[in-house]
Amino acid sequence: MAKERQIRIAAIADLHVEPGRNSAADVLSDAARDADVLVLCGDLTNQGTLEQFEALARDLEKVRIPMVAVFGNHDHEAEITDQATTVLEQAGVRVLDGDSVVIDGVGFAGVKGFAGGFGRGTLAPFGERLIKDFVQHAIDEALKLENALRRLDTETKVVLMHYSPVVETLQGEPEQIYPFLGSSRLLTPIETYNADVVFHGHAHSGTAEGRTPNGIPVYNVSLPVLKREGRRYRIHLARAPERRRRAS
Repeated sequence: MAKERQIRIAAIADLHVEPGRNSAADVLSDAARDADVLVLCGDLTNQGTLEQFEALARDLEKVRIPMVAVFGNHDHEAEITDQATTVLEQAGVRVLDGDSVVIDGVGFAGVKGFAGGFGRGTLAPFGERLIKDFVQHAIDEALKLENALRRLDTETKVVLMHYSPVVETLQGEPEQIYPFLGSSRLLTPIETYNADVVFHGHAHSGTAEGRTPNGIPVYNVSLPVLKREGRRYRIHLARAPERRRRAS
C-alpha cells in the first residue's frame, strides 16, 4: 500500500515582536527549515504598531515556505490592521480574517476569534448595549469561521485562530479569566465542517493540547507554552492529496 502523503505544518503564536527588545528571526527561520507551511496564530507583535509589524516582516526575510497568519488582540492595539496586513502580505504572509487559502492541497481557514466564555457560562446578548455588542462580535467571528470553512472543498481542513475554542487548552490559567481567553461559539463551525486540527495562542499559561467534544485535536501554540515543553514551535503532519502525474 502506498504511503499517505503528508505536509509538515509549523505552528506558533505569541511572538510579541518589538524592535530592540524581542526578535523572532531565529525561531521563524528554524521553523521554516523543519516545515512545508508556517502558521502564525496571533499576537505577532507587542502593541500592533507599524514599526513592530515592519520588524516582524524583516524577521520573516529568510522564510521561503508558504506562510499563513491571523491577528491577535495585541496586533489590534494600535488599530492599524489594514496597514499591517499590507506589510505582512508584502513579506509573503497570507493574512486570514474569515477567509481561507489552499496550500499544496490542504485547506487553511482563519479568524482571530474572540472572548465570551464556554458552555452554559457563555455570555448572552442581554442587557446593556455594550454587552450585546460584545457578544455580537463573538458571534460574528464564529460566522466568519463558518464561511471560511464552507468555502473549502479540501479533504484536510486546518483552522488557525488566536482565542481558544475549548477550555482544555486554558488549564493552567486562572479560571476567572477563562471567559476572556476564548469562546465555545467557535466550536460549531469547527465541528460542522469537520476540521482536522485547530491551532490557537493567547493563553500563555495554558495547556498544550485539548480536543473538541467530537475529538478534533486543538493545540495551544503560544510560545510560552511551547517553551515549557522544550520546543519553540509545534510540527503537525497533515494529510495531503497525492500529486497528479503529468500525462506523458
